[in-house]
Amino acid sequence: MPSYKEIVTKAVIGKGKKFFKNTYTIEATNKPSTVLGCWVINHKFKGYKSGESIGVDGSYDVNIWYSYENDSKTTVINKQIKYNDLFNVKVRQEADLSGDTDIIVRTLKQPTCSKVNIEDDGKISFDIEKELGVEIVGETKMKIAIEEDEEPWQDLSEEVTDDIEKEIDDNVKEEFL
Repeated sequence: MPSYKEIVTKAVIGKGKKFFKNTYTIEATNKPSTVLGCWVINHKFKGYKSGESIGVDGSYDVNIWYSYENDSKTTVINKQIKYNDLFNVKVRQEADLSGDTDIIVRTLKQPTCSKVNIEDDGKISFDIEKELGVEIVGETKMKIAIEEDEEPWQDLSEEVTDDIEKEIDDNVKEEFL
């Protein structure tokens, strides 16, 4: 009958993902005629524990290229957007979040601009979509079965027979020695 031992190791004890769609408004210096492009760059983020939840602080830069004065001139607006998102990640089994845990945050879908509109008052509204994944790595225990009876070692013999000696003598060329 096997006995059991407990191993304490680090493992993923909680995991979750969340999709975000946010709408923002920016005021243009000139009354826009047409939005020519919108892109998101410099996405940075960091995860942390916040009680029983996981928080993610981050930021990214949005650049909106638009034309004005009846599409005769163009310019780009830059805006940094900061965010703070909270995740309620389910922790597996009886894992303890109060101990030494690591928070790993990954971008599953980079922030992208999905929709841009010019409002009646000349402001530009735009939608940003992103998806973040969070993993909580902490200590956990696992039980493994230990077999007490060790399999016996097999004896390997290196007996040199007369046939093997004859084969060696026939194949070794003495002029190379």
